[in-house]
Amino acid sequence: MKLLRLIPIILIILTQACQTSYEKLNKENELVRDIPKKKVSILEIEEGIKAYIDEETERNEGYFLVREEKKELRLKLVRVHTEYLSNLGPSRHFACVDLADEKGDVYDVDFFLEGEPGNMRVTETSLHKLNGKPYYTWKQVVDKTWRRVPVEKASNDLLGVVEGNDNFEFHYRATFPTIKKAAKVWIPIAKSDDYQEVNVVSIQAPGKLKLIEEKNFANTVLYLELGPEHSGEELEIIYEVARIEKGPYNDPGPISEKYLMPNLLMPIGGQFEEIAMEAIKGKESDSKLIQARALYDYIIDNMRYMKFGDYGRGDAVYACDSKTGNCTEFHSFFISLARSIGIPARFSIGASIPSERNEGGIDGYHCWAEFYAEGMWWPVDISEGNKYTALATYYFGRHPANRIEFSQGRDLIVNPLPESGPINFLAYPLMEIGGEIAYPVTSFTFVRK
Repeated sequence: MKLLRLIPIILIILTQACQTSYEKLNKENELVRDIPKKKVSILEIEEGIKAYIDEETERNEGYFLVREEKKELRLKLVRVHTEYLSNLGPSRHFACVDLADEKGDVYDVDFFLEGEPGNMRVTETSLHKLNGKPYYTWKQVVDKTWRRVPVEKASNDLLGVVEGNDNFEFHYRATFPTIKKAAKVWIPIAKSDDYQEVNVVSIQAPGKLKLIEEKNFANTVLYLELGPEHSGEELEIIYEVARIEKGPYNDPGPISEKYLMPNLLMPIGGQFEEIAMEAIKGKESDSKLIQARALYDYIIDNMRYMKFGDYGRGDAVYACDSKTGNCTEFHSFFISLARSIGIPARFSIGASIPSERNEGGIDGYHCWAEFYAEGMWWPVDISEGNKYTALATYYFGRHPANRIEFSQGRDLIVNPLPESGPINFLAYPLMEIGGEIAYPVTSFTFVRK
């Protein structure tokens, strides 16, 4: 009896995952109860749905076509959710698939299939989600069958996502430590691009200062020279920021070779190539988009977000060995894996603005990555996808509007160059006193407009 009571609970859990059920409705949406003991394997269902999509894609000049109300969507395969493939009854199966359109929007599509291995046909196709937001969910009703329930409004606000656009005032502050010798400081200056409009309201800083350019990634850097008389003094930069949500964007190329080359803390080849090849096993001949999604999923499945040990340097070797870290480890590991199998990838850093309130402090910097496939750069945020699995699809191809970007790239070369060498990445101030690294106390605050 206890087992019987648990069955509805198990079904609800499975439903919430991809909003499907292992006991999907029959043609009258009735629950299929008589599951045969001998089932078609999950691998055979995966092969069936992939074969169907491949055939339709070839028939339609490289695109899989799906009808959405009055519009026809031209889609390309991103991945098959192998964790949600299921048998529904005799010769009846379910598959959940991610496909991307020409703009980079990712659709979660539900498929129902009938037939035996090697001869499966699709009987029903429905658009389930757009960029991780559902059109409908599943609900078990009184007679224990499952019904589709429309989702009137799905909001990601409580999970840190502001969609569309955001406007805020951002304060970057640093207090310098005791200075006994000549000191130098390098600070990133945010700038405008296609996704953020930045107005520098004011810069208040002690000592001798000037703006310098980091040419390899086109970063702007504030350079300060300080002395003992500046001990304990403060720096404050105030920005007004208008930012829009970032999705995949076109870049006809050619793509710079630097996005395929190793960095000091992001090596390529060796163990990274081995891991990447294992992650894309069975997908070696697939598109770079499908392969990048496999790497993304590998990191989400195998890493834990944990600020412990030697974290925060963006060391891909540490991330690979410990399978832990903060956002820098997640994205450095991804970049090393991607570049190791010929997928261009790059690094950016800034701060994430809280979505659930309109002013106050910010919990430090945040970084993210992009990869290149299908003629576009695809934004990803793997550490956030790891923390909020409900948004894993959203963060593959999207960065929300509630962000500010400070700088791009790794191993930054500036003039004058720190005695410690190229700058690993630039978010907090890099300070050297007498050639030794020092750490100003840094804080970020914001007020939403």
